[in-house]
Amino acid sequence: MKAALQWISAHFYWMRLPSITVTPIDIIQILILAWIIYKILAWIKTSHAWSLMKGLVVIGVFVTLIYIFQMTTLIYIINQGLGLVIMAAMVIFQPELRKALESLGRRQIVTRLFMPNRQFEQLFSDRTMNEIIRGCEEMARAKTGALIVIEQNDNLSEYERTGIEVDALVTSQLLINIFEKNTPLHDGAVIVRGDRVTAATCYLPLSDNMRLSKELGTRHRAGVGISEVTDSLTVIVSEETGRISLAYRGSLERGVTEERFRDRMIQFQNKSELKRRPIFRKEKPKNGT
Repeated sequence: MKAALQWISAHFYWMRLPSITVTPIDIIQILILAWIIYKILAWIKTSHAWSLMKGLVVIGVFVTLIYIFQMTTLIYIINQGLGLVIMAAMVIFQPELRKALESLGRRQIVTRLFMPNRQFEQLFSDRTMNEIIRGCEEMARAKTGALIVIEQNDNLSEYERTGIEVDALVTSQLLINIFEKNTPLHDGAVIVRGDRVTAATCYLPLSDNMRLSKELGTRHRAGVGISEVTDSLTVIVSEETGRISLAYRGSLERGVTEERFRDRMIQFQNKSELKRRPIFRKEKPKNGT
């Protein structure tokens, strides 16, 4: 038995496990690395990068086989083209990488660490809030489609430039007149900054989220799309059903009641980092639009 163990030890020395010393710093590093890998995989799963990633995995398997069987010609080609592959991957994943960095920047980690009690000014007055709610409720009853984007921290000037400048005080009558059918400004989105309507008939980016219901039209996808790339709150009135929906940070809450609508607007209006609650709570999806 002893001789057999000596023979195994002599011929399979590469199987010996090295001595491992675990320190608290090592545990912290492992946890941080596991969290980063989890976040990367979760981000890839919910974006177009998932299908591209599967292709890269297939390529990775072939490259591994090439190195295992020591195919020198192919190894030389891979080594010479590695830099180009990395650059190509950055170009291919550029939209997803941009979204990920924007999402990280909107978390305001530094602000929360060093200024936890920081108070922010109101985004808009109570009067503006009431006018928006009143106007949307009237348009919902008349089944008039509407798309209203309320600016928060991220500047929406690039989207304003796609529309027509208005620069008028927010009133329910103004919003109703803008979105009235067959009027020059009804097609597109209205952007609200503070207590003023800055622009109308603005074009917004459409969401490519595959989890959105197929019954949603361009208006809803545009509302979700702008909420994915900015921290704005988007109010959507369905022309087909007359229901009001809210989009915030890529999430869509459909068929909200007037009371719920007002509650969300109040939460969005009073930006206190200390007492702020999430605008959307997890709930069962509704069937209406």
